[in-house]
Amino acid sequence: MKKIFNLSIIALSLFIGSCNNDKQNTEQTTAADATTTAGGQEAVKDDESAKDVVKIAVGSKDHTTLVAALKQAELVTALSNAGPFTVFAPTNAAFDKLPAGTVEGLMKEDKKADLQNILQYHVAVAVYKTENMKDGQVIGQANGDNITLSVKDGKVLVNGTANIVASIPASNGIIHVIDAVLLPPAKK
Repeated sequence: MKKIFNLSIIALSLFIGSCNNDKQNTEQTTAADATTTAGGQEAVKDDESAKDVVKIAVGSKDHTTLVAALKQAELVTALSNAGPFTVFAPTNAAFDKLPAGTVEGLMKEDKKADLQNILQYHVAVAVYKTENMKDGQVIGQANGDNITLSVKDGKVLVNGTANIVASIPASNGIIHVIDAVLLPPAKK
């Protein structure tokens, strides 16, 4: 009789324990699902730490076109991650220099791959500070192509067309504000 009682207690304990584990697993799954549906790193609210490259761009009135393009190209999450990134960030005025209709055309769903290619051509996966840039330096970009820097009298020019007009450190890299849009070389 005592054995049956002890076995009953053990069975009851195992049953209660498994119910608690199911409840914990359900709570963990629900929390993970909420995190996934709420967004990635870009969804983290933090007003005390340094801002990442995306949050800096979002906070700039001069980069609304770039931010809209990043959203359309679905690159916000990637650029909100740890990095390190060097982002050559064209201003709204830089996008305005493109032929009429170019930006609008690239923002269409069927042009997403082209838009991603152009935007990734503005990102290096490393930190390149202007004080360390050298004349003739070649930097590999996230899309697999390269940019070339020219340095003269302390001013940096990217691909002979875009001046770096400001540099802003970020928690996951650095942003170099540029006055022209960089276009990747045509594929052969």
